Amino acid sequence: MDLNDRRQLPLFAIGTVQKLTGLSARQIRYYEEHDLIQPARTSGKQRQFSFADVERLMMIRTWLDEGHNMAGVKRNFAEMERRPAAKQMAKNELSDAEVYKWLERELLDARAQTESIFQGDLSRFYRKKH
Repeated sequence: MDLNDRRQLPLFAIGTVQKLTGLSARQIRYYEEHDLIQPARTSGKQRQFSFADVERLMMIRTWLDEGHNMAGVKRNFAEMERRPAAKQMAKNELSDAEVYKWLERELLDARAQTESIFQGDLSRFYRKKH
């Protein structure tokens, strides 16, 4: 079993997820109603959450704390799924030339109305020159 399979294993009850995420059970059920998470169910219909579910809930909480609404959260997840290669590249250290290329693509892409994967990373181009 590889690491990704292990991340998908349903291990946590909703009470444990509440402690891990700081969210209420009501909030967690609300996000499930909006198809932002899909926890597994036991034969007794109890929710069982995986590490991946907990990570998604933490991202939801972070985005909401930053001021996004539910539509913005859904848009962020859609963007993440649409650009898996961009997500992977953003994790790695990029050269200035690579950042320029990605920025150019995002600026030319009319659909790029969501946050940039380079948000915060562009500051390197506006540093004071001594």
